[in-house]
Amino acid sequence: MNARTHFRLVVLYVLVGALLLVLMGRLWTMQVLDGEHYRQVAAQNRTRDIVVPAIRGMILDDKGRPLVRNRTALVVSVDRTTLMRQKDRGEAVLRRLAGVLGIGYDELQKRIRLCAPGIQRPCWPGSPFQPIPVDDRVDPKRALQIMERQEEFPGVTAQFQAVREYPEPEGANAAQALGYLQPITQDELDKRKGIRVTGYSGVDLVGRDGLEAAYDADLRGRPGVRRVLVDSQGRVTGTASEQAALPGGHLVTSIDAKVQGAAEQALRNAMKSARSQGHPADAAAAVVLDVQTGKVVALASMPTYDPSVWTGGISQEKYDALLGKKQGEPLISRATQGQFAPGSTFKISSTAAAVADGYSLNGIYPCPGSYNVGSRAFRNFEGQGHGDMNLHRALVVSCDTIYYKFAYEEWLRDGGTKPRANPKDPMVAMARKWGFGSRTGIDLPGESTGRIPDRGWKRRYWEATRAADCKAAKQGYPNLERTDPGRAAYLKAIAAENCAEGYVWRAGDAANFSVGQGDVLVTPLQLARAYAAVANGGRLVTPHLGVAVVRSDGSVVRRVPPPPAKKLDVDRKVLDYMRDALADVTKEGTAAGAFGGFDLKKVHVAGKTGTAEVYGKADTSWFASFAPADKPRFAVVAMIAQGGTGASAAAPAVREIYEAIYGLKKDAKPALENGELPKDLPKPPAGSGGVIGTSSDTTPSASPSASPGASAGVSPGASPDDSPGGAPNTVLTDGPGLPPSTAPRQEPGTTPRTAR
Repeated sequence: MNARTHFRLVVLYVLVGALLLVLMGRLWTMQVLDGEHYRQVAAQNRTRDIVVPAIRGMILDDKGRPLVRNRTALVVSVDRTTLMRQKDRGEAVLRRLAGVLGIGYDELQKRIRLCAPGIQRPCWPGSPFQPIPVDDRVDPKRALQIMERQEEFPGVTAQFQAVREYPEPEGANAAQALGYLQPITQDELDKRKGIRVTGYSGVDLVGRDGLEAAYDADLRGRPGVRRVLVDSQGRVTGTASEQAALPGGHLVTSIDAKVQGAAEQALRNAMKSARSQGHPADAAAAVVLDVQTGKVVALASMPTYDPSVWTGGISQEKYDALLGKKQGEPLISRATQGQFAPGSTFKISSTAAAVADGYSLNGIYPCPGSYNVGSRAFRNFEGQGHGDMNLHRALVVSCDTIYYKFAYEEWLRDGGTKPRANPKDPMVAMARKWGFGSRTGIDLPGESTGRIPDRGWKRRYWEATRAADCKAAKQGYPNLERTDPGRAAYLKAIAAENCAEGYVWRAGDAANFSVGQGDVLVTPLQLARAYAAVANGGRLVTPHLGVAVVRSDGSVVRRVPPPPAKKLDVDRKVLDYMRDALADVTKEGTAAGAFGGFDLKKVHVAGKTGTAEVYGKADTSWFASFAPADKPRFAVVAMIAQGGTGASAAAPAVREIYEAIYGLKKDAKPALENGELPKDLPKPPAGSGGVIGTSSDTTPSASPSASPGASAGVSPGASPDDSPGGAPNTVLTDGPGLPPSTAPRQEPGTTPRTAR
């Protein structure tokens, strides 16, 4: 053996030895240092964890009647990820499934495609890794075919699941207050911690609006985990361990189904009546509020919709209808998100402001048919004068000119168009004390702020809209000129004025403000809260719907503490004075006709009519009230958009609500016994499902399937914006669950002929 060959052998021996050392070192590392890790991995190859969903809790009214409950449905779901791994991307499986379910192949494909810009509904808005429900009303025989031939349907499952149901007890719809569910999106999964994804309705659906969103954590429950043994083919051979799911709690609310149903019916009747008189009456809202505690007894909004439309997926046509103006954008809650000029119902704030600014509470003031604000005449209703009167009578007959006088004189003292360094703006300051221009704090998402305009707001608005106004002042409105030349000329003149000096807070702005017109906007809920403060002696309660979370056996998980009330900075003598005046409105004032024949001795209703004029539209009708006048318990507010005068549309609706609450019609039972709300939480009957049915609390067996409550589309909610911008004389409000800029336009009032 020569030296060269010997050297090569030595090198080979060294390399082999090194490889053996490396191999032995790696084996030692795996078995000693990382042994525990690999033992766990090996165990995982023999087991699978299945998240067991928790059944979502129900939403109940104050007596335990279910406003939202669950029903059991047989749901067929498709695992899109499994299908995409197949050579034909699941086409053969889908065609077989379409034949079994009796659904077209194209339709089935649409249901499992992922939602994206440009993709029409139906589509899947949830996580792409979740099984997708394609049918939630499957015939058991057809489902059995799928389960017995799993080799022909890989990635397809049939599973009994709990599906949301809306029984509408006592005719109570309350769709906007209740909200709805949608599949959780991948972005939400990335942001929200502690949510286990399974594809089940109880786990993967989240509240998108209303109480479903506000109390999602309480209603959701806690999912369980089932660890199953599997063989090399992935088939389940047994159960290793199981942690049971904890059902979600039932939310007891302050809503009373009978009062809610009566409020909705009253709005329907008022809208029908207004339309018969030639008014469009295209939207309405009503609020019933406990003046002492802030509990919301009813929260009605029209137009409304059937919330079950979200269950099982939604078509593009239905989705567009919910967002479109043709059906009145029913997703919007006019009670908490609709913003409207309040008309003369706003005079409670203006009265308090005038007295705080030095006008005598017991003084006598002239009420002519018109009053000159600068060089412009502002008129009473139909130009009618009422002679000299006190503020009590001014509220009863709704004299506008007295308030124009107050506002104009205050504006002059502030310096007029050239204000002093720190103008008092007493009307504006007082309105904000009443809570106008800010959210009430109700436990619902997406509440609007309303708008209390002032000099600063007007300048910001002018800066945001000046370019558009100047363009309109120059070019006019050519399209509108052909159809409505009068309005086109008016808008062009307004645009020219706004272009030049739209930032100026004019005398007319102050006058309009005093009677709830111009750029003032409030929500029905804000107005109900303000009248509750008059009724209870000066406490601004925080409206709320959640009362407690309870288990199926009636035991309490937690009580929802009522938010603390704020003290209204208004002299108690002023509040007492206004309360006495409002009590006469239904006896001898502007609402006397609407309450003719009403038993005021049994339930004396105090209130104020409001008629807000909107240029180019019919008047907004308001009636704000509380009762009984001597010992107030409830504040009731109704608003009919484009409904006519306050006395003709809204006041009759409020009357109808009180009649239902107290059972004042012949042979009618009161919705609230003795006009009182329940003092105790509702309990289910012992040994039965009762009101809080136990059948809904059964956790379904686990298998990878998805929620039947999936919607075909989801858009994140947008908070309402009261900042300046948009078209002149309009406010655009984005409601929860809606894409930006799809909410209804709510128009502030114009210079009024009347604010009654």
